[in-house]
Amino acid sequence: MQLYTKISIALVAGAVAGLVANIFGIDPLRSFLVAIEPVGNAWIRLITMVVVPLVFASLVVGTASLGDITKLGRIGGKTVVYYLGTTAIAVTIGLLLSNLIQPGSRMDPTALEGLRSAYMAESASRVELARDAPSLTEILLNMIPRNPIEALASGDMLPIIFFAIFFGAAVSALPSERREHVVGFFDGVNEAAMVMIHWIMKLAPYAVFALIGAVIARFGLGVLQSLLVYSLVVILGLILHVAITYTAAIRFLARRRPMDFFRRIREAQLIAFSTSSSNATLPVSMEVAEEKLDIEKEVASFVLPLGATINMDGTALYQAVATMFIAQVLVGDISFTAQFGIVLTATLASIGAAGVPSAGIIILVVVLEQALAGTGVDPAAGIALVLGVDRILDMCRTAVNVTGDLTAAAVIERSEYDYALKHGG
Repeated sequence: MQLYTKISIALVAGAVAGLVANIFGIDPLRSFLVAIEPVGNAWIRLITMVVVPLVFASLVVGTASLGDITKLGRIGGKTVVYYLGTTAIAVTIGLLLSNLIQPGSRMDPTALEGLRSAYMAESASRVELARDAPSLTEILLNMIPRNPIEALASGDMLPIIFFAIFFGAAVSALPSERREHVVGFFDGVNEAAMVMIHWIMKLAPYAVFALIGAVIARFGLGVLQSLLVYSLVVILGLILHVAITYTAAIRFLARRRPMDFFRRIREAQLIAFSTSSSNATLPVSMEVAEEKLDIEKEVASFVLPLGATINMDGTALYQAVATMFIAQVLVGDISFTAQFGIVLTATLASIGAAGVPSAGIIILVVVLEQALAGTGVDPAAGIALVLGVDRILDMCRTAVNVTGDLTAAAVIERSEYDYALKHGG
């Protein structure tokens, strides 16, 4: 049985077990599912353990193998422009759906008060955490690590990516004999990391069952029912972004068959959905890109780690819908100017967002404070409205984020292929 099939079965089984425990009030089953959640968390830690050596080694090898620094700049420029463009499109889709469906106008007053009282304390702590987050200028400055070893030890991805690319570019300038020794070492590290990933992935079905079962057992459908329209708008927006934006990019920019492409990446999508973490999914995404999509290592090793850090299309779309929902509930409709500000803020705030569960809530606070400026509404009150379903929607938007990363890798590779044909490379 293929790993994808095993993961799919585990996903469905975990969800069914969680629903049965909630609907029929089977407390022993609910307690069991919550108790085995550490199994899933341990698996996430295992696969996250491989991320830093894999990203650093693959980026060094990929950059050093380019040979031409101008090629690095060309690939980097196209990747960043593509990511920012698709993120802006995602935010726009979220705003259009929110204006059309008006999910905030359908909120039941009783459910509204219940959500406020249940999640106000937790939302206030999230707001404080977001206010301590660095500004965009600080994020850009922090990309340059004072101590690369410290960045590697703490798993701070942007500085790791910057140093790996810089180091790889320096290696490419060495005499061929010395360059081969350095590249050979890091290529060995990269291959060893891939072997570890194969071992870890054998445990994926058990981890997925534990993670999904615990989430459904803990939250059930009660909160989802009270926020059903809002949740459906987010999910609809994510589906449209994949069906329109990514499908068009795959068909016309990458020149691949969309259905075949989505079939090949489904394993990475399932892991992203189960873990709610782009970083945890990164090793799987890189394996899928190279082995299932036949994307060159030098492209995959650059585009995917960068995407796991700055490409958050699903998160940005969610932020647009959540901001509009909160605004409609608490202050009524907001102006076109404020909505345009949401597009800019959500697009820029996604840069450097941590690829970990619920990081989108932190960014949402930043977007909310911009959108609700001058209204007198405390962002904590808004966060309290959506916090109950955040984990479930986080799973959906992370799957879209990872899909976007893999789509970008295919697009950039095709672009480089066309460039080589045009210039005789």
